[in-house]
Amino acid sequence: MKAIVYQATGPSSVLTLQDRPLTEPGPGEVRVRVMVSGVNPTDWKSRAGSGSSKLDAPKVPNQDGAGVIDQLGPGVTGFAVGDRVWLWDVAWGGNEGTAQEYVVVPSHKAVALPDAESFDTGASLGIPALTAHRALTSHEDGPVRLSSGALAGRIVLVTGGAGAVGHAAIQLARWAGATVITTVSGDRKAELARRAGAETVVNYRIDDVVEAVRQVAPDGVDIIVDVNAPANIETDLNVLKPGGTISIYAANPGESLTVPIRESMTGNVRYQFILTYTVTDGQKQHAVAAVADALADGALRVGEEHGLPLTRFTLARTPDAHDAVEQQTPGKVLIDVSGTP
Repeated sequence: MKAIVYQATGPSSVLTLQDRPLTEPGPGEVRVRVMVSGVNPTDWKSRAGSGSSKLDAPKVPNQDGAGVIDQLGPGVTGFAVGDRVWLWDVAWGGNEGTAQEYVVVPSHKAVALPDAESFDTGASLGIPALTAHRALTSHEDGPVRLSSGALAGRIVLVTGGAGAVGHAAIQLARWAGATVITTVSGDRKAELARRAGAETVVNYRIDDVVEAVRQVAPDGVDIIVDVNAPANIETDLNVLKPGGTISIYAANPGESLTVPIRESMTGNVRYQFILTYTVTDGQKQHAVAAVADALADGALRVGEEHGLPLTRFTLARTPDAHDAVEQQTPGKVLIDVSGTP
């Protein structure tokens, strides 16, 4: 089978296309023919490392993907060969990611993909949707698992609503019944955020964000899903409801956040830092189940018409796909791994 492999960290040029033997699934595992692999910022950052460094073993990149179950390992129930699935956290803690034609994963990391949904949608879930779920359930008085209507009466502010996590947060929050406000940097991104379902879109480059948010939420917002807390912290504290939560899920290497202590104390602010890989098992199980439910309800959609444009590459061009994500290409970057079965 064809696979993208790197044997040392560094620039995207360390990624090479190779032939590898098929691996048989062991007990509790399934083998999936990968149709589409999704690329996230953590994929290129993991590959880049902190400089050139030889790895202990060759590694296949990318956490997210979607495909068709090709073989069942001993003891696997609930699946059959030919089932369509989406995958999450595939490369975490191991060397086998989704940038290859077949991948073996523990069966719990394969989740049913409804027939009505595309492999593109399945490959776009994973890290973005699971991160968004944790961000939306981090409020002290909120639900631990989202469901339809679970955030009714809540107001959510999503900064950077045109990004992959922001897009998922908008869709999940709307599915859960919240009122959604988002900030963006221009007209093109504003239109994408509206297509995702945001009811109020604020261009932070030209609008007074505090004034615009307070017009919709005079008492403040309950939850802020923040892509750039260092830049947004002052605004966040000015629009957050007392007892509200700021969920922070992104940072540049070595970046720090200066927290205004008195203002945070006065507002009884909760700060929730999020890395989806290291949440508790219970939190991850809730997230996977809720995302599966939202997907079944048709609440998670991708593509230009749904506010998340797709940029595609072939498997051989995985280095270009990584570069596109590093260069902050709008929407979602996908890799077409296998042909239609």
